[in-house]
Amino acid sequence: MAEEPVNVNGFRELARQTLPKMYYDFFTGGAEDQYTLKENEEAFHRITIQPRILVDASSIDLSTMVLGYSISMPVMIAPTSRHKLANPSGEIATARAASTCNTIMVLSVSSTCTLEEVAACCNALRFFQLCVYKRRDITAKLVQRAENNGYKAIVLTGDSPRHGRREADIKNKIIIPELKNVEGLLSTKIVTDKGSNLDALANQTRDPSFSWEDIGWLKSITKLPILIKGVLTHEDALKALEGGAAGIIVSNHGGRQLDYCPPTISVLEEVVHAVGGKVPVFLDGGVRRGTDIFKAMALGAQAVLVGRPVLYGLAAKGENGVRRVLEMLKEELELTMALSGCSNVKEITRSHVRTKHNRQLLSLL
Repeated sequence: MAEEPVNVNGFRELARQTLPKMYYDFFTGGAEDQYTLKENEEAFHRITIQPRILVDASSIDLSTMVLGYSISMPVMIAPTSRHKLANPSGEIATARAASTCNTIMVLSVSSTCTLEEVAACCNALRFFQLCVYKRRDITAKLVQRAENNGYKAIVLTGDSPRHGRREADIKNKIIIPELKNVEGLLSTKIVTDKGSNLDALANQTRDPSFSWEDIGWLKSITKLPILIKGVLTHEDALKALEGGAAGIIVSNHGGRQLDYCPPTISVLEEVVHAVGGKVPVFLDGGVRRGTDIFKAMALGAQAVLVGRPVLYGLAAKGENGVRRVLEMLKEELELTMALSGCSNVKEITRSHVRTKHNRQLLSLL
């Protein structure tokens, strides 16, 4: 009998034991050499925490505001696809866990439950993640459905004009279920003899021409705030501001798109400085510990998004597994804050962490 996990990494092994290899590889894998996938986690290890001692730690408040909505902790559920490959209840189980933990779930456009089914299952705060299809009328219908069903924001994925080369999926010749959100709108039955039908589906349906100039069109069809996901540079952060983004998510798609792009935590400060406090900045990628969340917030993130650990919890124990993953991260962050001398999230500052750059400066003094 497998041991009960004591941290979120323990759920990964339970997921490996539970899932067919093809699906486990689908959730865990990254692009090509998987350099960025590995670095997303490793880069956190190169940042140290500078605690303050003899600070009142009798009450620690983790509550956070995201686009005007109060959540219990600075942790949201990242958009990840096809939850029914992990558990028969799929995104419904994930949403219910988010509701129980009073946080936000970002539902993927590539979900295996419809956005209406997820909206009806509980009162979780929900954002809707969007990839733009070649047929703009389908994209417009998806946005309108999200708005009509109480989703509070649109999260536009900007780093996927083409599908990243995920070699495990190619080797496994993965066949994925049809996309529920575009059922009856778009044919997703793709037959290919070149490996993953996921590659063929994405490349045949998504609009590779969608660019910064098209953000105005997206804003014109919805009243919802739009967050841009996939920003890794100062230049793109400024373009997101110019385009009217309500927020920015620093993300490299979990290392699943362009390999050898930087780990997200390493470029977070660059994006934060470019934005200058005009809109909130969030971080996605490699978060596995409460200390990771603390480091991201010290470097300027308002909150983080967590993807794979949620899927591992879902695969291992369904809704309760997702809930436990979120609780573990919350408990670890609370302890980190107490031991670092922070009684609320606003007290987490840049002076609480030391990066490689800090150490280089100190060595010159």
